[in-house]
Parts: sequence; C-alpha cells; structure tokens
Amino acid sequence: MRRVVTIDGPAGAGKSTVARTLAERLCWRLLDTGAMYRAVTLAALRAEVDLESDEALGALASRVGVRLPPGRVLLDGEDISALVRGVEVTRASRYLADSPSVRRQLVAWQRAFATSTT
Repeated sequence: MRRVVTIDGPAGAGKSTVARTLAERLCWRLLDTGAMYRAVTLAALRAEVDLESDEALGALASRVGVRLPPGRVLLDGEDISALVRGVEVTRASRYLADSPSVRRQLVAWQRAFATSTT
C-alpha cells in the first residue's frame, strides 16, 4: 500500500517547507507538484507562449523535461530552483494550473513518479 500526503494552501504559507520536513522525518520521497507547474510556467514565459492558449501551453508541456531531485528543480537539465519562486512565475502560474492540457501532462508525470521506486 502506498501512502500519500498532500498539502494544500495559499502561496507563501510554508507548504513546501512543511512537506520537505515531513518527508525527511518519515524517510519518504517528496513530490512538489507546485514546483512542476512553476517550472513549466518559466518555460512558457521564456518561450513567450500565449498563456491563455491551452493548445500552446499543452504543446510546450509535452516537450519540456522537468525533474525534481531533492531540493532542486531542473528544467531540461538547468537548475532553476531559485527562479521558480520569483514574482513573475508566481503570477503567471495560474494560467498553467487552469490549462487542462498542462494538467493532463503533469498528472502523467505525477503518476509516473508515484509508480517509480527511485
């Protein structure tokens, strides 16, 4: 049986800090789904993709690579950990969270993470 803990709340409430601490104490793997959305948001901003186009955002999400090694966020191999918490990414991430195509892609990544052993 897999155990999953989810933490939801407003931006800046400390969700990531609490999740990281809990995962460390329980020796569990951590998946920061918010960081996934933020990474794809940064990619969209860099590529100047129309943030209101579900089709364009979905196409972008399908071609970028996001990895979340402990304590880091990688976009196509680049460490963007500091960049994903910036104001511009925070403001724009709502468009990607509202995109059904982006959500489908990220849910697929999340499921792959859940079934992997590493």
